[in-house]
Amino acid sequence: MNKIRKGDDVIVLTGKCKGQRGSVLRVSADDRVYVENVNMVKRHTKADPNRNQPGGIVEREAPLHISNVALYNSAAKKGDRVGFKVLEDGRKVRVFRSTGEVVDA
Repeated sequence: MNKIRKGDDVIVLTGKCKGQRGSVLRVSADDRVYVENVNMVKRHTKADPNRNQPGGIVEREAPLHISNVALYNSAAKKGDRVGFKVLEDGRKVRVFRSTGEVVDA
């Protein structure tokens, strides 16, 4: 079970995009995350008529290492560490370390 998942609201802790917030688009197997509208790069692409893909300069998200982002705690208005807790009914859920509040509803 990962501490950060697709769809989570995260904040960037270090790097050129420090302080920016966005939702996670995907998490790759090598511990990298793609965050919506964060760490944008420009790629020069060649046209591909077989796929109906035009050429030009495409701007898209580049991956960030998962250690450089933290789950955003809307109650505390800052990034927060995440831990795990097993509830009485046997479910394993993510909780914020600072408040103990359950992340997964």
